Amino acid sequence: VLKLFKLLHRTRKEVFKNDTRALEAARQKINEEFRNNQDETSEEKINEFLKIASDVEVILRTSVIQAVHTDSDKIVLIPRKDLLQDNTPYLDKATKK
Repeated sequence: VLKLFKLLHRTRKEVFKNDTRALEAARQKINEEFRNNQDETSEEKINEFLKIASDVEVILRTSVIQAVHTDSDKIVLIPRKDLLQDNTPYLDKATKK
């Protein structure tokens, strides 16, 4: 449980880097969720909570992109390196090499 708690906070710091409002909101939400369930004794419920927390970490790490308003009508996206993937073109028919 502690390992996942720390992982969520590390991911939060990376995903919301330089965004103090998002960093604080995520910190409060992570702490609140773990605090609300700290007295849970059912192994089944604990495993369910750990699965949810793990899924949230994956979604944060793989899906969230920061954006910054630069003008009233412009937004600049700031993708992290781990979000960037090679763009492989789609082929309807397989080709032989």
